[in-house]
Amino acid sequence: MILPSLLAAIIPTGFYVTLIYWVDRYEKEPLRLVLAAFLWGAIPSIIAAFLFNTALSIPFYLLSEGFGDFVGAVVIAPPVEESLKGLALLGIFVFWQHELDSPLDGIIYGAMVGMGFAMVENVFYFTRVYKELGLAAWEVNIFMRAFLFGLNHALFSSMTGLGLVAARFARGKITRLAAPIAGWSVAVLLHATHNASASIGGLFCVLLFLSDYGGLLLTFGIIAWALWQESRWIQNYLAEEVEHGLLTAQQWQTASSTWKRAKQSLRQLSTGGFAGYRASIRFYEHCAELAYKKHQFSLFQRGRDQERAERLRTEIAALQQRMT
Repeated sequence: MILPSLLAAIIPTGFYVTLIYWVDRYEKEPLRLVLAAFLWGAIPSIIAAFLFNTALSIPFYLLSEGFGDFVGAVVIAPPVEESLKGLALLGIFVFWQHELDSPLDGIIYGAMVGMGFAMVENVFYFTRVYKELGLAAWEVNIFMRAFLFGLNHALFSSMTGLGLVAARFARGKITRLAAPIAGWSVAVLLHATHNASASIGGLFCVLLFLSDYGGLLLTFGIIAWALWQESRWIQNYLAEEVEHGLLTAQQWQTASSTWKRAKQSLRQLSTGGFAGYRASIRFYEHCAELAYKKHQFSLFQRGRDQERAERLRTEIAALQQRMT
């Protein structure tokens, strides 16, 4: 059942990953970073998690198998796995911090790491459950892990991502230090609550659904708020670009509307072919990024934000020429 288990893990993951990337409406994160985050979760972090979880659980298994299972799932796995997944997010924070423009970006990268981890973990669980418990248990396990709780690891890791974005935009040193720790702690707490509730069962399953789906609802709320905030930045910070002649009034109005942007890109596809379509996509993504950098400059007065804004203006002007 290796191939069916692979498909049962990969197909839902493909759907979730596509949905997560689609949510990033105004300025897509670079595919190379998104893919790197996903692969980090799928390969090095899960291998390291297996080694650390196994090694740290051995002393507790010497007392009893049940105790070892519980401690391993509730006490050891959550901090180990969230730390290992969080290393990818920390790397993005350190080396590609300029890509973190809003809370949504932290959620996107965190969710991608989590989905990579969950996909490979599910393959192991599915094959083991079929071998030990048979077909019926295998089907139930797929439903539980890939669908009912299919976004769990994405949820957990996105909390760490949110903490790092909060640190990026924090003004005080204490907040910059505390925010990533707080985000990681929430990730560990949600993870541990899920594992503990699943291990104990009974009425604790109510807590399991409350923590998992409550966390998802909160995250969806943050996503909606972040998208609204990004739209406001685009409207506010690009208005003066119309006055300076970089953008037309119509382009300014289109830039903050995902629906109008999609219509404009399709229009470019029909008149300018794929090159025109790509130019339109890049044009409006650059417009969004220009608004973000202007917002960041207004907060911190950093020269690098102003320099990036000037480069974006040059690129936007060049893209204007390629759009029919």
